[in-house]
Amino acid sequence: MIPEHPGLRGRPVYLDHNATTPVDPRVAEAMQPYLTEWFGNPSSTHAYATEPGAALARARRQVAELIGSGAAEIVFTGSGSEADNLALSGAVLAATTERPHVITQITEHPAVLETCRALERLHGVDVTRLPVDEDGLVDPAALAAALTEHTVLVSVMAANNETGAIQPIAELARVTRAHGALFHCDAAQAAGKVPLHVDELGVDLLTVVGHKMYAPKGIAALYVRDGVTLEPLVHGGGQERGLRAGTENVALAVALGAAAELAARELAGGGHDRIRALRDRLHTELTKALPGRVHLNGPAEPRLPNTLNVSIDGIRGHELLAAVPEVALSTGSACHSGDHTPSPVLHAMGLDDARALSALRLSLGRWTTGEDIDLAARLLAAAAATGPTAQVR
Repeated sequence: MIPEHPGLRGRPVYLDHNATTPVDPRVAEAMQPYLTEWFGNPSSTHAYATEPGAALARARRQVAELIGSGAAEIVFTGSGSEADNLALSGAVLAATTERPHVITQITEHPAVLETCRALERLHGVDVTRLPVDEDGLVDPAALAAALTEHTVLVSVMAANNETGAIQPIAELARVTRAHGALFHCDAAQAAGKVPLHVDELGVDLLTVVGHKMYAPKGIAALYVRDGVTLEPLVHGGGQERGLRAGTENVALAVALGAAAELAARELAGGGHDRIRALRDRLHTELTKALPGRVHLNGPAEPRLPNTLNVSIDGIRGHELLAAVPEVALSTGSACHSGDHTPSPVLHAMGLDDARALSALRLSLGRWTTGEDIDLAARLLAAAAATGPTAQVR
């Protein structure tokens, strides 16, 4: 039985889990002793280090078990962005080829895209950004055509944070590794929501993020396949296989480990199927209430079981969001000085401004109930039915 979450009680329906998840009370309970009682440095050699050291090792095993890796291949970091930076910059700076070449996709997370821009600017790295199709997916043939003798790394996310589209990672990694390059996958959105196994995927590097799977913000991990060489970004005392110096935050590592174990348990028990059914119920209810006006963005499958991205004709996403404060969700636009601009992800998929600006991202989670879904659908449909109907410009 999943305990009730105090942060959700009596508040708006929370459908923004792809932005961040509430910390599971069981995760908070697991980490609490390492904030108070077991405070020792895990690298020390006296009695105060024994329990923190054992807890750190246990957390590493728990994360490894979620993705099918060895415990020694898990490197704890302070965020998913740091893990992505370590994967990309670490691989490029460790490469021996002249003018290294990196390949990513146009709809990748900013943690990867901005790292690529920095590598171009600071180190003269060549970067190729692959296009995506109307579903937001990368064509393995396009990747194969982009590979060169100087390609050292390909980075493609497992699942898109806006549409939930799941990339053909196993095929993309097979093409990459056959060419002799490394493959990195940012699995921030996928880990804990769908089964992942690094050997089946064939990846060399994979990012897991705590606050996307019911652990606190400020903790993540990078899977580094045994034998892969990276240049560290943070130099110092040699912690985390020498790849990430600094005394480990045992409490946060324990939280990530506990979250990984809970996620693995839920996946094994079919928890993702329950969430998928609720997601599809939400889509159905909106479509019935607003016939002909609701359009799915991204593929029906393969897609994260918790993610629904739809555009509703006749009203902009931010207008609908403002009209329904009882539901917390995200839109398909960003606001800059009062001016809303369409999501680059939706633009890259070929959606026009009107459809992109009317997009909503609804992402469900562990505590989402059928009652939440019915209430959200009713409120959103009512606001859309009575809201602006002028053509979006």
